[in-house]
Formats: sequence, C-alpha cells, structure tokens
Amino acid sequence: MKDTILSIAGRPGLYKLLQRGRGMLIVEALDETKKRITAGDRDRVTSLNDVSMYTDDGDVPLMTIFEGIFKMQAGQPLSLDIKKATKEELADFMASALPEYDRDRVHPSDMKKLAQWYNILVKAGYTEFADPEDETEKE
Repeated sequence: MKDTILSIAGRPGLYKLLQRGRGMLIVEALDETKKRITAGDRDRVTSLNDVSMYTDDGDVPLMTIFEGIFKMQAGQPLSLDIKKATKEELADFMASALPEYDRDRVHPSDMKKLAQWYNILVKAGYTEFADPEDETEKE
C-alpha cells in the first residue's frame, strides 16, 4: 500500500498509482471523485513510504505515525477541524500523535498535512499502515 500511495506537489490530496508509462504515471485520486490524472516527469511525485517527520531522536516514518493515530482514534477519522484549527490545537494533536516530534522543525502546515492525509486514507478504507514484517523486525 505505502509504495502506491503518492503525493503530487501542487495538487491537493493523495493519489493511488494505477500504471506506469514512459515518462508519466497514471494516478487516481483517493477522494470521492476518483478522478484519474497523469503525472509527468516535471511533477514532483513522492511516495508516502519516503516521507518521515522530524523527532528529537531522528526521523519517524509517516506510516508509523499513521498507525499510531489509527489506534488512538480507534480507526475513525480525526474530529479536528483542520482548516479552522489553531496552532495550539495542532500542537496538541501532534503531541498526542507523536510526543517526541521536533517542535522547531515540524511546522503547523506539516501538522495540517499529516491530519488531512490521515483522514483521506481512513475515508478511502485504508486500515493497514505498517507492514506486518516491519512490526516483527522491531520485536
């Protein structure tokens, strides 16, 4: 899952990789529209597998954070109104999701994006964020 979910710079939301072509990707929006678009060589495409957040001890993969939020929210979308949330509300959310996050390097816009992406994934039916083999390696 995490290798096929993409973020495209300049375009809102998340996308699922459908097919690779020469010099382009065919992706589908994870929202209700399910709109299919192409992403070319010039688009900055990032797999969620490659994204992490700063902590005081290093970086934590985004999928690990999503797994923690999923357990904390009992599989439900966040009730936080992301567009109207204050910096304090975002900081409280972030502290509950990732207590050791780097308060100097993680900005409110990063916190909003984390919350938005989590809600998109949960509403699209994704419930497994961390690979089972990743979990067994930790033990």
